[in-house]
Amino acid sequence: MTQEVTRRFYEDVLVGGDLDALDEIATADYQEHDPLPGQGEGLKGLKDRVTMLKEGLAVRFTIEDVIQADDKLVVRWTNSGTHVGEFLGIPPTNKNFSVAGIDIYRLEDGKLAEHWHVIDQLAMLQQLGLIPSPEGADA
Repeated sequence: MTQEVTRRFYEDVLVGGDLDALDEIATADYQEHDPLPGQGEGLKGLKDRVTMLKEGLAVRFTIEDVIQADDKLVVRWTNSGTHVGEFLGIPPTNKNFSVAGIDIYRLEDGKLAEHWHVIDQLAMLQQLGLIPSPEGADA
């Protein structure tokens, strides 16, 4: 079940844009511990988050590792995308990016119920040209 939930969330929902699949793989009271500005709560909030990512960043996730222990699911991923639309109030740069991240989910009855994450936001902002890279970093 873990592998199926993971595949559906990253491939079908985040990459494919199938928001309806969230009704089957996430709980109605899904809890996000690092919401995006403007993201609602619960399952609707998760759908908001996915929509913001898809419309603003044209995300393409690659799953590197999946680890499960008890009711926790850890996913290490790489996200390559293009800033194609407004994201968090920032107009599109049409620049590409590739960043690594780790998501931790708490599962409840085989569904995503809670989420925490760590992402290299600095690298993403530098790649999009929104903040300067340190001198000599391009060498």
